[in-house]
Amino acid sequence: MSRCFPPAALAAAVIALSSSLAHAQTMMSDAALPLNARPGECYARVYTAPQFKTVTDTVIKKAASERVNVIPERYEWTEETVMVKPASERIAQVIPAEYRWEEEQVMVKPASEKIEEVPATYKTVTQTELVKAATTEWKRGRGPVEKIDNLTGDIMCLVEVPAEYRTITRSEVETPASTRRVTIPAEYQAVRRQVLVKEAEVRKEAVPAQYQTVRVRKLVEAAREERIAIPAEYQTVTRQEKVADGHMVWSQVLCETNATPETVHALQTALQNAGYAPGKIDGRLGAGTADAVRRYQKANGLAEGGITLEVLQRLGVSTSHISASGAGTY
Repeated sequence: MSRCFPPAALAAAVIALSSSLAHAQTMMSDAALPLNARPGECYARVYTAPQFKTVTDTVIKKAASERVNVIPERYEWTEETVMVKPASERIAQVIPAEYRWEEEQVMVKPASEKIEEVPATYKTVTQTELVKAATTEWKRGRGPVEKIDNLTGDIMCLVEVPAEYRTITRSEVETPASTRRVTIPAEYQAVRRQVLVKEAEVRKEAVPAQYQTVRVRKLVEAAREERIAIPAEYQTVTRQEKVADGHMVWSQVLCETNATPETVHALQTALQNAGYAPGKIDGRLGAGTADAVRRYQKANGLAEGGITLEVLQRLGVSTSHISASGAGTY
């Protein structure tokens, strides 16, 4: 059965898918077109997500260790004879020392010497000392014989005046002051003292040691450690390991050229049954159908970017309704 869709409805479906195909359309101008394409087939560049594989590893959960058990020491009670007082000696008799009295001269002050001062001695010396030296002077004469001045009639005589002396008495050092050493003899004193004649004598006797039987707690076995090995514990961890990076590829898709209402209706029904509600199941490519396809692709790790034949095959939608010659009508 074939149905025709108004051009406006088909345009709305294409617009709804435009957001998913934006990246593919941008890249299309820069990439080579798919090879071996046949008339009536539509292709879009879709993003193929990275491929992962599940890897199971065995990892250590708890490292190996050991447990230490402490076995306490063990004691036993036994009787022993122990010395409570060691052997010793005691004084049995003391014989006092013997002394005698002796008298001896004991020096109480050793010999010494002192220095005495010897004063200087003086003597009296008498000496005549010149006070005025002898001179001559003129004196008036007496008598005509001595007249020598015809002008005045005076007689002048030149006479000698003897020197004048005085007697001085003074003390002179006869022996200068000096010192002399005077020896002071040692002084002795008679002292009476005791002299040991015979030392004191002590007679001792042995005192034997004393013993006592006591109950003693003895160590039989020392404390020790018992080490018990505890093996390591392991667990299994599952992780995802990438085996291929995501990439863009050309993939055959439904488009306005090859999509039939029957194919779209079957796609909507399969999405609904798979739990991805496409909205109204009416055989029209609307925004709800495009959104459901995107969610299905993302959840199942399929290439995203359009309604690929891979989606149809996964959902069990027959592709026989897709016109290989572009016979789909709307």
